Amino acid sequence: MTDQPNAQDVPTLDELVTRKLADAETPGAVVEFDPEEAERAGAFVEDAMSEADAREAEEGLDGDAEPIATGRGELIAAARNAD
Repeated sequence: MTDQPNAQDVPTLDELVTRKLADAETPGAVVEFDPEEAERAGAFVEDAMSEADAREAEEGLDGDAEPIATGRGELIAAARNAD
């Protein structure tokens, strides 16, 4: 018997990333990813809204609206009274 793993025992990169992501959901677990694994896991996917999209989303909003809170603590009070 040999100590060499056969091809069936070696996980694919996708399987390894899936296992690491599952392990990372364990509270307190420290799981390290190399750059290729992190990219495969989606760590470098840029999905933020562009500035142009953000400006377009502002269209139609009332610019004269009063702020809910103008000073420290007023936001908490406004939240408590929202019900």
